[in-house]
Amino acid sequence: MNPARIVIVGGGSAGWMCACLLAHRWKAKNVAVTVVESQVIGTVGVGEGSTPFLRDFFAELGIAENVWMPACNATYKCGIRFDGWSERAGFNSYFHPFNTELDHSGAVQFFKDCYARRMGYDLSPVPDDYFASSAIAKEGRTPFARISDGSEKPLTDYGYHFDSQLLGEFLKKHAQALGVAHVDDTVVDVERGDTGDIITLQLEREGRVGGDLFIDCSGFKSVLMREALRVPFISCRDRLVNNAAIALPSSHTPSNEVNCASDKHSDNRWRYPTETLAEAKPNGWMWRIPLTERWGNGYVFNSDDTSFDEIERQLRTQLGSDSDAFSARRLSWQPGRLQRHWEKNCVAIGLSQGFLEPLEAPMLRIIQFSCERFIELYEQEGATATATARDEFNHSVNRLIDGNIDYLQAHYLVSARTDTNYWRVARTNDHVSPVLRCLLLAWRGQDSFDAALNEVKDALVYHKTSWYCLLAGKGEFGKAFRHTPAMAYHPQCRFKEHNARLARQCTLAIAG
Repeated sequence: MNPARIVIVGGGSAGWMCACLLAHRWKAKNVAVTVVESQVIGTVGVGEGSTPFLRDFFAELGIAENVWMPACNATYKCGIRFDGWSERAGFNSYFHPFNTELDHSGAVQFFKDCYARRMGYDLSPVPDDYFASSAIAKEGRTPFARISDGSEKPLTDYGYHFDSQLLGEFLKKHAQALGVAHVDDTVVDVERGDTGDIITLQLEREGRVGGDLFIDCSGFKSVLMREALRVPFISCRDRLVNNAAIALPSSHTPSNEVNCASDKHSDNRWRYPTETLAEAKPNGWMWRIPLTERWGNGYVFNSDDTSFDEIERQLRTQLGSDSDAFSARRLSWQPGRLQRHWEKNCVAIGLSQGFLEPLEAPMLRIIQFSCERFIELYEQEGATATATARDEFNHSVNRLIDGNIDYLQAHYLVSARTDTNYWRVARTNDHVSPVLRCLLLAWRGQDSFDAALNEVKDALVYHKTSWYCLLAGKGEFGKAFRHTPAMAYHPQCRFKEHNARLARQCTLAIAG
């Protein structure tokens, strides 16, 4: 029931993740996997952050953290710090955690305090005070605590920061060890049969290569899905206005102009933060990702309003001399997605599916989900029922991407910055989905927000805690204050102190 010959067009993180999963999952079957990757074209490859789902990917492949992380300059990630997204007093900065069962009591109190604040009581329920991950990241520690036998165990859920180009190279070696073939060449033509299926690819140097199943990991160009199969692309530019970014690495040397929370130790090891920084800037926002060998930085913006030259000037000014030795990469995209991600005998994975923007690191999760869901459905339905499998696959992937669009747009609609036209326009955008409109109306009014979440639960990708953190963290509370009982502050302080004690049990985040 499995395709005998699978051809993946494109490498990078998407292509080699897909190759690893297919070769691993179907290793007992007679399946040949080939990756056609042109070294001339290259990959996007910048510093990147992940959600905790990436842990499941490496667990599936049986690859330990102490094997892949050093090879990819990777560090641990406890969550995201949002700086400067709100001008509201007390809400200029907040930490969005990866919460776990350890945070159950704190989360319950957080929800209660958010409700009280929405009803007008003088509370400031910032997520930092309720979740252990925020205290761990603030102390510059990993999510691991040493236990009595000398070993370590994770206290909270966590993701990673890593160099995506190095990750692609690591996964390439792993895939080849699993028997995946690699062809360094460029696709110049696609031959289709009478049914519309792809039959062969014409390569520039190696001639024709045939297959039963083709995976399009060719990036923004999408040579199979968009160019050959003509699958429509659905833009969401009316909702997500950012369409460009400049990526610029910098050295670890601390700079007075950047809150890098790092310091050098006497043994020349580097203490790194365990959080991604998403800092609002006049024309967009800047990411800052700690890797063991450097910082990964970038500035996301709307190229219709501001030039690449101006954004690079702002970014280099921010980073100072630490970025002098590095070249900047200029990235452009049209935010949106394919109408269908599995068409005929071809599946799109990665940037060929579409792209939204770097905020909240959604792309890697979409890649991983698409690979795993395809394998699951193909095994369930088999080659004789691929129409059913295709429909289910396209529905589930589109639901994931559309749910991400809602969550990403919400960051801008409640951003509460008024200093530049960029932020004023972002907050007043009236192109909003019914799902997101329902949630914002409930939160801003006196309706039950939990009831609203339940009403649209089938369309949601992010869970309850994430929505509370986003809205409360930016201070999206519209009602005037009323009298507040003094005891209302006590639970918030108690959790903050408790989490600080937990954080001190965790190991310091030191690279080298």
